[in-house]
Amino acid sequence: MTTELRRLRNYIDGEFRDAADRRTIEVVNPATGEVYATSPLSGRADVDAAMAAAAAAFPGWRDTTPAERQKALLKIADAFEERAEELIAAESENTGKPLGLTRSEEIPPMVDQIRFFAGAARMLEGRSAGEYMEGLTSIVRREPVGVCAQVAPWNYPMMMAVWKFAPALAAGNTVVLKPSDTTPASTVLIAEIIGSIVPKGVFNVICGDRDTGRMMVEHPVPAMASITGSVRAGMQVAESASKDLKRVHLELGGKAPVVVFEDTDIAKAVEDISVAGFFNAGQDCTAATRVLVHESIHDEFVSALAKAAQETRTGMPDDEDVLFGPLNNENQLNQVSGFIDRLPAHAKVEAGGRRVGDKGYFYAPTVVSGLKQDDEIVQQEVFGPVITVQSFTDEAQAVEYANGVEYALASSVWTKDHARAMRMSKVLDFGCVWINTHIPLVAEMPHGGFKKSGYGKDLSAYGFDDYTRVKHVMTSLEG
Repeated sequence: MTTELRRLRNYIDGEFRDAADRRTIEVVNPATGEVYATSPLSGRADVDAAMAAAAAAFPGWRDTTPAERQKALLKIADAFEERAEELIAAESENTGKPLGLTRSEEIPPMVDQIRFFAGAARMLEGRSAGEYMEGLTSIVRREPVGVCAQVAPWNYPMMMAVWKFAPALAAGNTVVLKPSDTTPASTVLIAEIIGSIVPKGVFNVICGDRDTGRMMVEHPVPAMASITGSVRAGMQVAESASKDLKRVHLELGGKAPVVVFEDTDIAKAVEDISVAGFFNAGQDCTAATRVLVHESIHDEFVSALAKAAQETRTGMPDDEDVLFGPLNNENQLNQVSGFIDRLPAHAKVEAGGRRVGDKGYFYAPTVVSGLKQDDEIVQQEVFGPVITVQSFTDEAQAVEYANGVEYALASSVWTKDHARAMRMSKVLDFGCVWINTHIPLVAEMPHGGFKKSGYGKDLSAYGFDDYTRVKHVMTSLEG
């Protein structure tokens, strides 16, 4: 007997559709390595249809009141809560993530983030009116930018979809969202939920591959392109968008330094850092992947971190004792394995460094020590459950090593010395600096980086502003 594959479809102008030419992609469950669904391989006709629908819906959605948009977003948040188990199941098939951790660590913040932007819809303000030239009054309007082309990644398909559609819809924009080709299931379910609440054409989902995403960015309709993905993908988007001067919002890779000073509580730091490094199989741009530890506690710290790695489990989604599931796809498994296979002779694998099992894409929690600043694994994003460790001699060298990569998304400092923590937070060249913690995010605070980690902010009022444009209106007082 053969099991019939689930058939996922695009959501365009209020209805589910196959790709116009009926092409499909096979979707694999990374926990089993088995195909469980097919997804549209959308082409030019599908992109055209989605953009036309979003453009036609934009004037009506733009002209809704903030209160009406808030009400819609609050309904979406409530629906996410009510259908949480369906979302969790779809996300777990997408990614192989543990069911329990998806339930506790993703659904609550997603719902909270939607509700935050529902509130932000009522707080869209320009500067106060004033007379800056005699006989004339100036006001500033903040307006939606228009149709937004959005591309979400495979590491957090649901949550990154929320980070994109929530501020865009709250500000009065319409959306065409593309999930990764490996993780479309939860996004298609999100389309069903949102589509039952907002007018047709306001929210559209098209599935496909990189070419589909490229066609979205190059399309003449969108006023803004937003992507969460690799540095290479971000550069391609920025180049494509430059041809017609689209606004671009990029959240790209990371290589977060974790600077551990000699006065740190080693046991507590190791406990928190290991979770922040291995959670979601290290497939997180902010993951605690690059530990810099003072030479005086280096050996003790490495020993404790290796022990923590050996005690950390990966496994199937229904296993309640695992911290993380598989890597998302076979290519990613090969990439992570390749970094370990290419380690220089001076590096030492303290724990892990191997695939787990012969089914699915599982990789053991890994700790690598003895590294130098210019080693590939230090400089490039692994995006797997791998934590590297280097030693430093003093604060100046810690800063040099921390800032000595092309990424600049997130970082953390571990010390009991408040003045030192403040000095480090000033000089670390990263969009976020955590002190004695790593990875917590809240809806009210911005998330985004510098350098090759991209530009633009997610979450917070800053993220909301990114989905608006500023207009000056000047009126003669003489009538």
